[in-house]
Amino acid sequence: MKKINCVLALLLLAAIPAAAAKDKDNGESVVIPDVEMIDIPTAGILDYYGFMLKTRFYTGGGVLGGLNFGVQERLNIGASMSVDKLIGSESGIKMRRPEIQVKFRFYDGGYYIPAAAVGYDGQGYYYNAADKKYLEKGKGLYLAGSKEIGLAGLALHGGFNVPDFDNNYLFGFLGVNYTLEDKIAFMLELDSLFHSDDPSRFNAGIRLYVTPYFQLDMGMREIGRNGKFSNGFQRKAERMVQMRYNTSF
Repeated sequence: MKKINCVLALLLLAAIPAAAAKDKDNGESVVIPDVEMIDIPTAGILDYYGFMLKTRFYTGGGVLGGLNFGVQERLNIGASMSVDKLIGSESGIKMRRPEIQVKFRFYDGGYYIPAAAVGYDGQGYYYNAADKKYLEKGKGLYLAGSKEIGLAGLALHGGFNVPDFDNNYLFGFLGVNYTLEDKIAFMLELDSLFHSDDPSRFNAGIRLYVTPYFQLDMGMREIGRNGKFSNGFQRKAERMVQMRYNTSF
């Protein structure tokens, strides 16, 4: 019963009825720029006084919740926390430590040069309690760039990140999304590039803009991936559902 109540509370928070956002100048509905795709960040940020609530459901009945705030004109600060086995009848609910997110957009982009942001994200996936680390590490310190290419609504995102300062490996990520009439977006991304001992991931998904402020994501992570993590845990494709609610104070 406690599990059901927790899940209902998360769903209600993520699905607060959002009246269509209105542009202050002409009253038309607008969609807030995406600050992330499936796993990779973009150069997009929340506006000053902006707020985002995220609820993500993952393998094994786990739920990842996150909050993000636009504390300054170019600066976003947030936090996230995952809870394993929250959904379903399996016992042993585990709350993992909170992780912080910070992003600063230092360049808005030009005709040739993409918009750029630097940030930090400690949220990883598949927590290994034995060594108290994520099997799929968070982005850590990253540099992300985003630019519309070719067609209206077609955007390319990419960047570099250092997830672990113990070995200082430099990883890369690359993604593309196409947004059709501010109603649906198609997303493809390659993550964790450059190092075979931490294999790359291919993810794909769609984002439904239910309202300008409420989005529903559905996707697949680690498509075509098999094998095992360093602790012997099976590596395989994972279904993902995520709800995001954006508003402003």
